[in-house]
Amino acid sequence: MKIYIDFDDVICETAKYFTKLARDLFGIVVPYQQIHFFDLQKSFALCDAQYVELMHTAHMPENLLQYEETKGASVTINKWVDEGHEISVITGRPFDSYEPSREWLDQHGLERIPLFCVDKYGRESFNRDCTYNLTLENLYDMSFDFAIEDSPAAFAHVLHFSNCKVAVFDRPWNRQAELPGDMFVRCKDWQEIDRILEAYRTCCK
Repeated sequence: MKIYIDFDDVICETAKYFTKLARDLFGIVVPYQQIHFFDLQKSFALCDAQYVELMHTAHMPENLLQYEETKGASVTINKWVDEGHEISVITGRPFDSYEPSREWLDQHGLERIPLFCVDKYGRESFNRDCTYNLTLENLYDMSFDFAIEDSPAAFAHVLHFSNCKVAVFDRPWNRQAELPGDMFVRCKDWQEIDRILEAYRTCCK
């Protein structure tokens, strides 16, 4: 199967690191379980300048390399590669974060997985010289059978893939979101995602 995997809060614990940064930078304490919005400016009640500083600091290479791996991610993904699945990491991270993001994947045993930075949220000035930078149109030209996402803001993107089963990684900011249809299923961890993929693969045979 062709599998789409989001990066932040799917493969690594990005939001937990953001809570630390918000506390260290601004003295703002918001426990992880109280991050009720994917929009972190809203979740942390930041002014525009604070939000810009938070995002800049979070995407500095030395910080990106500190993000903790989500339990079970690399083991499960490598098992899928060994089983013959075609996997891509599709991230909405800034284009200029590609190199440290690639390094993080390599350090966590995911060197076989291609990484693409996609302008999921309309924030980028597109650079056509970089093959790993994709517009949404480029993404929609791709095909996937199975996807893993945590962001309600990205649900619309994966709906473009015909007959794609979507595992929604359960996070505080997506628990109130309405899932778009029967192809979306909420999963609590990588072990459950692995079971869902196996069941869907078997069903599609």
